[in-house]
Amino acid sequence: MTSREQHPTPSKDDIALLEPFEQLGLNRITLVSTAAQAREACAALIEHTVWGFDTESKPTFLKDQVSDGPHIVQLATLEHAWVFQLGDPDCRAQVAALLAHGGHVKAGFGLGDDTKRIVAKLAVEPAAVMELNAVFRARGYRKDMGIKGAVAVLFHRRFLKSKKAATSNWANPRLTEAQLIYAANDAWGAARVYHALGLD
Repeated sequence: MTSREQHPTPSKDDIALLEPFEQLGLNRITLVSTAAQAREACAALIEHTVWGFDTESKPTFLKDQVSDGPHIVQLATLEHAWVFQLGDPDCRAQVAALLAHGGHVKAGFGLGDDTKRIVAKLAVEPAAVMELNAVFRARGYRKDMGIKGAVAVLFHRRFLKSKKAATSNWANPRLTEAQLIYAANDAWGAARVYHALGLD
């Protein structure tokens, strides 16, 4: 038995009582779907050593149906988020190069599945991936935190997530504003948590 202090993970009811966490607005979110847009995004991201990281895949509803996701990859700094669509081969190649670069930390929650899908779809192994759940576990939180629990613990705020956006069609060439806000904030929230944990 370890004598390490254990901390409770906040419950859904606890979190529901908190004030909402701020969100990135559309003015700080860039949709990236072409090679030229990807080059601009890469130039901006490369200036930062830590990126919040997440992916979204079109949901599967049938048993044994295999997802061909991810359909988008989100990367964020503390100031801005980029939502990369993976339809364009050149855009896809630039995202793959970003993810494979070991000089930049990619921080997020529940990244095991994301990483497997990226290996399958982009043929690269994401480098310098930091699973934030593991950081909380090392600090005495036994259950997975996820972004909602982490934001509740660190900021005493309720991270907003739309169930409708979560289960929407991420393979759609035209993403809605709600999808962009959902996707971008998942990555941006991870960046905020990383910095709040004092990891840099």
